[in-house]
Amino acid sequence: MTEKILILDFGSQYTQLIARRVRELDTYCEIVPYNKVPELDDTIKGIILSGSPFSVREENALKLDLDQVVGKRPVLGICYGAQLIADYYGGSVQRSEKREYGKASLSKIHQNGAFLEDVAPGSQVWMSHGDTIVKIPPQFELLASTDSVEVAAYRAKDGAFDAPVYCIQFHPEVTHSLDGMKILKNFVVNIAGCHAEWTPAHFVEDKIRELRETIGDENVLMGLSGGVDSTVAAELLHRAIGDRLICFFVDNGLLRKNEFQDVLTSYKQMGLNVVGIDAKNQFYQELLGATDPEKKRKIIGRVFIEVFEEEARKLANISWLGQGTIYPDVIESVSVHGPSVTIKSHHNVGGLPDILKLKIIEPLRMLFKDEVRRVGKELDIPMEILGRHPFPGPGLGVRILGDITPEKVQLLQEADAIFINNLKKFNLYDEVWQAGTILLPIQSVGVMGDERTYERTVVLRAVNSSDGMTAEWSRLPHDFLAVVSNEIVNNVKGINRVVYDISTKPPSTIEWE
Repeated sequence: MTEKILILDFGSQYTQLIARRVRELDTYCEIVPYNKVPELDDTIKGIILSGSPFSVREENALKLDLDQVVGKRPVLGICYGAQLIADYYGGSVQRSEKREYGKASLSKIHQNGAFLEDVAPGSQVWMSHGDTIVKIPPQFELLASTDSVEVAAYRAKDGAFDAPVYCIQFHPEVTHSLDGMKILKNFVVNIAGCHAEWTPAHFVEDKIRELRETIGDENVLMGLSGGVDSTVAAELLHRAIGDRLICFFVDNGLLRKNEFQDVLTSYKQMGLNVVGIDAKNQFYQELLGATDPEKKRKIIGRVFIEVFEEEARKLANISWLGQGTIYPDVIESVSVHGPSVTIKSHHNVGGLPDILKLKIIEPLRMLFKDEVRRVGKELDIPMEILGRHPFPGPGLGVRILGDITPEKVQLLQEADAIFINNLKKFNLYDEVWQAGTILLPIQSVGVMGDERTYERTVVLRAVNSSDGMTAEWSRLPHDFLAVVSNEIVNNVKGINRVVYDISTKPPSTIEWE
């Protein structure tokens, strides 16, 4: 059985980041809401209590019976977690005179020990809290201070509990805490005793065995998007059950230029059992006249389900529906703040399990995006798929502002292909997290030769991000943008103006619709 660290989520914006850092230590971990502590079986080696936007002093504070976990396994309390432990065991937590947010340094390290091993005095840490621990409980002792915070780190005295307890008021998971990974490693490996054996190779071996046991001799149907998540999930299923996995790849008429054929060819080369479904006309017909972004999304999602269902009815003996769900989707659905309204319903073919009366199988449901790519590399999935930029489920449907017609799709496909191909040609594609072209519902005056033109405008959008939650516009070279603009205007009849989007997220979104 895989050993793991359990992270109890009190609603911090950094909780997922804690998990990602633990995973970077080749150690498996899971996030669960603070009020849904599972039975502590032998696989759980340590427990981390996350931060929180709440104050332990508020009436509506998120409280936990700490006797469920303290003394049962090594515990690390981070920020709110540290304050909760202090408050619970008789210490004192008070409102800070001023909010402590930003960089600080561990100016005094009173004890190094296993927890602060290799962390030098003066090490920079990141503070983000409105409360301060002014007095630690009697069975605890001080480990470190900053210039403004006396209790920056503390721990339970030897023998106070049956397992170690460490608490810190700073956030080791953020990059601003320069020795944060050392501190997390000290807890995960030195104190909790994890063996750092959870690697992509380990995951692949365990997952294939698990899929075989779960699916047995039954058949699986899966819709592929051409993206990283669905492709890696499909390859794992294929390794487990071979051609008993049947894949659908639907051309909704809103893919990039030549994408349907190119991706289909890649899938065939990978040995996947893929059925290509040309449904362009069906989508175009249903989208006729629709201009509202949300209405367009709903139409695309509905027609996808109708096409998928129609094709699925032709198959016999299908028991499972494969999906490319990844861990952030799972976390969001069981969040401390309650399930989100919509979780990539189109991407994960929402509604299909009920319609087709199928069981769900999600090989990647416990992986973060960066881990999916590492697993894909372990599976030798081609880089043209693994290295692809994220692409919205509704495709070019949300990059054509206003109504959608086959003519507009072709216009955008041509302009977009010039942008993407030049990013690759200039070795900029891998420097950008996501790039695409948007067709605006406006026309402007231009001059070509001796003639005036009245044609369309496209927007080039390129952003850098780690997870899509926030994004910074990419600083592409002006000479590069000049080449792309010139090539689009000269080669795509119907476009006479190219602009570049320099908006960040927030306040703007990555997609325009």
